[in-house]
Amino acid sequence: MSSSAFLYGTLQRYSPPTWADPIRFKPTSYVKLALRPTPIHQWHLPGVPSGYQVWVKRDDMTGSVLGGNKIRKLEFLLADALERGCDSVITSGSLQSNHCRATALAARQLGLQPHLLLRWKGDMPKDLGAVGSEGNLLLDRAAGARIILTPHVRSERDTGPTQHEYATVTKTLHQMVTEYAEKLRSRGSNPYIIPVGGSNHIGSWGYIEAFRELMEEGALDSFDDIVVATGSGGTVCGLAIANYLTGLKVKLHAVCVCDTADYFYGFVDRELEQSGLKPTRDGAPLSSRDLIAIVDSYKGLGYGENTEEELVNLIDIVNKTAVPLDPVYTLKGVRGLLGELKNNPSSFSGSRILYIHTG
Repeated sequence: MSSSAFLYGTLQRYSPPTWADPIRFKPTSYVKLALRPTPIHQWHLPGVPSGYQVWVKRDDMTGSVLGGNKIRKLEFLLADALERGCDSVITSGSLQSNHCRATALAARQLGLQPHLLLRWKGDMPKDLGAVGSEGNLLLDRAAGARIILTPHVRSERDTGPTQHEYATVTKTLHQMVTEYAEKLRSRGSNPYIIPVGGSNHIGSWGYIEAFRELMEEGALDSFDDIVVATGSGGTVCGLAIANYLTGLKVKLHAVCVCDTADYFYGFVDRELEQSGLKPTRDGAPLSSRDLIAIVDSYKGLGYGENTEEELVNLIDIVNKTAVPLDPVYTLKGVRGLLGELKNNPSSFSGSRILYIHTG
């Protein structure tokens, strides 16, 4: 058996690609959690217009219950936590958050105590038992995560909360996480805070490294466009930075499953500034709008909400292609891909499309 088989779940030295030298922060280690490289295969999606070919990179196959794009980010975030001598991690998300589930299981695997601040719709229950133990929540509990319920974003609008409403709740959630961390520190613990979705300048390295994987798989020569769903921004940010540093050989598209295109452009702009990448040749700041085409018209009823038509569409795609989709992220990403191919074909650079399946 190869010695590499025994490296899973261990802290490893990380050597960034040389083309990433301009990035200010470069990690020195990672925790091996993902099963890489993930495969790429042709995807005969129903509804693809004539003349286009769609392929899929199966990041839903990064590994069992830890599968999906979250685990690529956690490889770098949890390595940072271990290097800092932390004994626990705190993160937040929706009640059935894939990110929180992956964080809880990976943290426990590494001997770190997970703490999850989960958004609860409706009136706050007096007892956590009323929340139940279904889906990801069952795995959170099984991993021994300490669960704290937080208010959900509420709105009277069918299309979901306004940007102001979301920003207000996000700020409140950040304050709650910070205060909870201080509470743990006062008790002698040393917690590590992981942002929503694992999306920051450290987590983004998961998809800078994934882009190197794409290069090694020959993707830059085989495809004209890459499409991905975005829910917190870290995945598309890592891809955008890597694509820029390697010469923008493919066009990158992102489909929002929540928030707005402006929100994600702003998120990536802040990360670009933090990365220390130099301005363009004419002296203007590097802009996310030059690196990514983001669309926000495929969210439907909003994050985690679906129409009957969307769910029928999901069943049809899975039935005909045997590629599993989830209703929160990948379904809306695929609907965005198909919708833009039909309604806005000029936004694509060519006819060879790679969809990154984020799990």
